[in-house]
Amino acid sequence: MKYEYLIVLAAIVIFPAILSRDPKIGIRGNGVALLKAMGTTCAVFWVWDIIATARGHWSFNPSYVLGLTIAGMPIEEWLFFVVVSFVSVFTWESTKYFMRRR
Repeated sequence: MKYEYLIVLAAIVIFPAILSRDPKIGIRGNGVALLKAMGTTCAVFWVWDIIATARGHWSFNPSYVLGLTIAGMPIEEWLFFVVVSFVSVFTWESTKYFMRRR
């Protein structure tokens, strides 16, 4: 199924994206900090991924990706680092919120 990678990414990000709108979590008012954190992480891992893919260290099964590529990587792989970095920041901020409540 060509949409499988996208479906997995959507399943990972849907609840954090919805819950991140809660002002108590701390992401909503920190857009610039969020973009800096995500941008730094994405930039490092995108470069690493481009190099590793070009060198043949790993590849992407065409059965599970749309086929749209940038720099030899499917669009889903680019989105992977955006999703993972966002969910990581969300998890960190949520943990901080719940630890303060203790």
